[in-house]
Amino acid sequence: MSAVLLDVATTPDLSYLDAIILGVVEGLTEFLPVSSTGHLTITEKLLGLPVDHPAVTAYTVMIQFGAICATFLYFARKIARLVGAWARGLGSAQARQHPDWNLAWAVIIGSLPVGIVGFLGKDVIAGPLRSLWVVAAALVLWSAVMVVAERHHAALERRDAIRGEGRVTVVDGVLIGLGQCFSLIPGVSRSGATISAGLLRGLDRVTATELSFFMAIPALTAGGIFEAVDARHELVHLGIGPMIVGTVVAFLVAYASIAWLLRFVASNTLLAFVWYRVGLGIVLAGALAAGAISAT
Repeated sequence: MSAVLLDVATTPDLSYLDAIILGVVEGLTEFLPVSSTGHLTITEKLLGLPVDHPAVTAYTVMIQFGAICATFLYFARKIARLVGAWARGLGSAQARQHPDWNLAWAVIIGSLPVGIVGFLGKDVIAGPLRSLWVVAAALVLWSAVMVVAERHHAALERRDAIRGEGRVTVVDGVLIGLGQCFSLIPGVSRSGATISAGLLRGLDRVTATELSFFMAIPALTAGGIFEAVDARHELVHLGIGPMIVGTVVAFLVAYASIAWLLRFVASNTLLAFVWYRVGLGIVLAGALAAGAISAT
């Protein structure tokens, strides 16, 4: 009991303005390949919040529920279609021949690796990795992976070897899911990892992006539930009101971000995000080296 009281006593205060700012940042960056965790960590530091405090880490995960709800709403019909195809395939060999059967299994199986790695490495993820030095390095280094993915994808396009939604395989799901594990490092970006993996697998941009959205649902939902239970006492002390406000703001902004990103990737590469990531990583590393901001 005394340990709980001590934790609550040292839990940082979160104002409604803080909640709104963090909700906007979450909604804008969750599905863009720029790292929502990295941007939230930077924003929390600028707001004067201790980025490695368990309550702040838990709040960061909790407001992702808003982004997840936006995904459910935006893709409600397609999600229902995939669930229906999966259910029909369980009892019908003919239904298992439909492309949606493979697509549904790709999402299900592809969502498992990040959950397993996240659970086993939760202490490292919420502790040592919550450093702005890690964010700066990951922003720059993962950008190189995105460039490689774009060049590989361009080469496949020249050979007319790009696959669409109807040709997604379970192997695609497994490999994209393994790529999603890198997103547990702040600064990598979950969408950046999954979209890049999809491009490397030869999927078209819209299909790779939609798979990124679908795989976010179980990963972020499970992470949010786990964090809510694990840090429930400190989350209550942060305030239910700010938490609700941050989540609602994240939902509204994320919905708009999803619509914009799908239109953008239909006819553009990810290189614009690469330049942004590299620039931000260099500026952040410079600020850290100059002592203008501390890493934790």
